[in-house]
Amino acid sequence: MSRGISVQAVGLGRHYRMAGHKIVVLEDLGLTLEPGERIAVVGRSGSGKSTLLHQLGLLDRASEGSLRLGGRVVDGLNDAERATLRSREIGYVFQAHNLLPEHTAMMNVMLPVLLAGGSRGVATQRARALLGAVGLGSRVAHRPGELSGGEQQRVALARALVMGPSLVLADEPTGNLDPRTASGVFDLLLQLNQQLGSTLVVVTHSKLLADRFDRRFVLDEGRLRES
Repeated sequence: MSRGISVQAVGLGRHYRMAGHKIVVLEDLGLTLEPGERIAVVGRSGSGKSTLLHQLGLLDRASEGSLRLGGRVVDGLNDAERATLRSREIGYVFQAHNLLPEHTAMMNVMLPVLLAGGSRGVATQRARALLGAVGLGSRVAHRPGELSGGEQQRVALARALVMGPSLVLADEPTGNLDPRTASGVFDLLLQLNQQLGSTLVVVTHSKLLADRFDRRFVLDEGRLRES
């Protein structure tokens, strides 16, 4: 059974004020996903793809519109409530791995569990299992600087999944990798997500990767349409 949650964005918009001018990034955006759905979003650089993920991941607040996650309206949640929901339900894979350089791969993956109040034993068990699943069982004691780019991103993938999130968001997760390494990391993302059953939203510039999804969307001029 899927652990994924439904996603519903209605009239979602995001704009900024700069030197007295209104800069529109997202406009009247609508999106409905069933629990466990996996979609790709493509668009040119600057089209608002990262901003869309920031909205869905509760990293930013919309200027207008409404967002429901699992049927729950999240617009009115305060910062602490948003942070709690984000840590428990949302896994985020960034283009840059954003690993803590002073910590080992094991500790980088353990941290979300520890910060959420989980025991060190549970954190260790989950981290070890996921690092093994991404092929890094023998590299758990290595720091990010001792790992290749592909290995760093696999650690980041394990970290994003360690809490068993119901929604996984990936922002150009293979954008900094060579094509062969990117394909391997992407395979792992889809494989592990399928096992977890999470709802998955991936933004990518690669049409080749996007074509591997059942549903594909194009973000252009702040508006989202299904392709």
